Amino acid sequence: MLTDEKKELLQTMIPKAVLKAVTGASKHSIIKREFGQDLIPIYNYPFRIGREARVQYVDGEVILQERHKLSGQEPNNDLYLFDSGELLQISREHCSIVQTSESKFLLQDRGSACGSRVNELSVGGDDNNGLLPLSDGDIITLGSKESEYKFKFILLDVKYV
Repeated sequence: MLTDEKKELLQTMIPKAVLKAVTGASKHSIIKREFGQDLIPIYNYPFRIGREARVQYVDGEVILQERHKLSGQEPNNDLYLFDSGELLQISREHCSIVQTSESKFLLQDRGSACGSRVNELSVGGDDNNGLLPLSDGDIITLGSKESEYKFKFILLDVKYV
């Protein structure tokens, strides 16, 4: 039997939602893979997404450049993705997933260069901001229409009360 203490503990351990990578490029973009090979847990909102690293090719060798934060500074993103394309799709501060009520969510552009898409609707781009409604099962594309960085937004409606 679950005690109140165990219920409270489980609610802090289980994410509110996950992003599931649905393409090879999106799976390979995930830098930290604590939760699974293709799943990104979302515990709190706003959930900020951006690019951490970029690739440079020097004399035929691949060199990964990462941005590091100074100690004591808050990170710019909750999720840092690796964009390996020659033409970058993911901006350093790309977008956020925000919760406006118990059951309403938005994808918010954070001034990205290429914008994002929720299913077939676009938001942001050209360093403009914008908002789009987000529902369970929606496909989020980070970058242009041709981008391969695609994630499925999955709400986890798990209640132990």
